[in-house]
Amino acid sequence: MRRLLSAVAVTSFLLTGFPVITWAQSLPGLTLFSGVKSENQLPFRLDFGGQTNSWDRYILRIPEKKMKLAVAQFAITYPNYYKGSFDTKKVEVKVRGKKVALSEVKWDKEGRVLEIFPEEPVPAGNKVELVLSNVQNPAFGGTFYFNCQVLSPGDVPLLRYLGTWIISVN
Repeated sequence: MRRLLSAVAVTSFLLTGFPVITWAQSLPGLTLFSGVKSENQLPFRLDFGGQTNSWDRYILRIPEKKMKLAVAQFAITYPNYYKGSFDTKKVEVKVRGKKVALSEVKWDKEGRVLEIFPEEPVPAGNKVELVLSNVQNPAFGGTFYFNCQVLSPGDVPLLRYLGTWIISVN
């Protein structure tokens, strides 16, 4: 009986002693001194942990409270020191969990903007996810501010700022 209890104790110690692997990184969490007001920080998830020089999937979320107008175009801008790459064929827009048909996705590398055009405008008041699959994370880590801007249908052709995803690559 004593050996059995010792074996159980050692096994439970070994199992709880190993670090837990984090499969996804997500925010918003506690961000200090970011320069972005908390109400402008947008939630996101990196499905494969945001490791440098590796493939990842970015799920960039826009809460329904931010979607005050219908959206005909999403524009994601990022800083010039972000040296990752995007696969425009692997971009999806999901509204309340359902895929939306896209007419075009453009990546302007020099302008540092990823433009996403749904076939039909995304209705106001919906939770939206912009899913970027096959993203090649940059070789060097850092914190990158991805800004979300939108264009409403029939609106003056000026993009409106919705918020910022503060993404860390380790």
